[in-house]
Amino acid sequence: MTTIASRPEVLRYTAFSSDPAGGNPAGVVLDAGALDDGDMLAVAAGLGYSESAFLTAPPEGLDGPEGRTYRIRYFSPKAEVPFCGHATVAAAVALAERQGPGPLLFATQAGPVPVDVTEEDGAVRATLASVEPYVEDVADADLAEALAALDWPAADLDPAFPPRIAYAGARHLVLAAATRARLADLAYDFERLEALMHRLDLTTVQLVWRESATLFHVRDPFPVGGVVEDPATGAAAAAFGGYARELGLVTEDAVLTLRQGEDLGRPGELTVTLRAGDPRVRVTGAGVRIG
Repeated sequence: MTTIASRPEVLRYTAFSSDPAGGNPAGVVLDAGALDDGDMLAVAAGLGYSESAFLTAPPEGLDGPEGRTYRIRYFSPKAEVPFCGHATVAAAVALAERQGPGPLLFATQAGPVPVDVTEEDGAVRATLASVEPYVEDVADADLAEALAALDWPAADLDPAFPPRIAYAGARHLVLAAATRARLADLAYDFERLEALMHRLDLTTVQLVWRESATLFHVRDPFPVGGVVEDPATGAAAAAFGGYARELGLVTEDAVLTLRQGEDLGRPGELTVTLRAGDPRVRVTGAGVRIG
């Protein structure tokens, strides 16, 4: 473990909102080279945010923009996670404030993730391009256990959106509510859902309700990270984009708006862009420093 005197500065940013009181907060350490795994976990646990990002020098052989390529790791208060969208956006915004907007490349455990940062009228926005997504079926028994843990009757699901496990850097169980009221009523069995998620290697459960063809409201229980609910979830947004395209629920070229955090009093907005012929899913959001 590093000594207190040698620990680098821990920054605090929110992602998917330009309001520090909105979106999803993340810790960001821009120079984590002196920290070991225990240090990173301790920082993340001390902050209590759903994830924090830790940047170090890039691995050898990674071809990215000079001076703008990094290895990035993500820790929840309980454990390391392979990929986190909101902490990626937060880190990208923090770097842009120091280096200016432009391209970045992050080496994540899930693979290389390019990020493009822009600034317009003082607002900084970052767009990440996910690793290649996939979708897989969920067993009937596992679905029944998830619904029991959520206390959601199967009749409250939207039949147009079949339950699936979706991946775009991390695994998420996608469940669609038939009504906004169903989505708003979230009081689940923390330990029961956590146990199922560990068994299925899930990062969050992506709960969605479709308001219109391209507008969705989403919520993400995150008990495996030690957090009841994630306020704005970029990794799940990317996975959902891949899911919606794979199942033909949206057009091949589509721009989706995901609103998240409203039920927590931390509203945020995620833009998901799909391009025909390109497997990557792009997730865009604003970011701003807290405090």
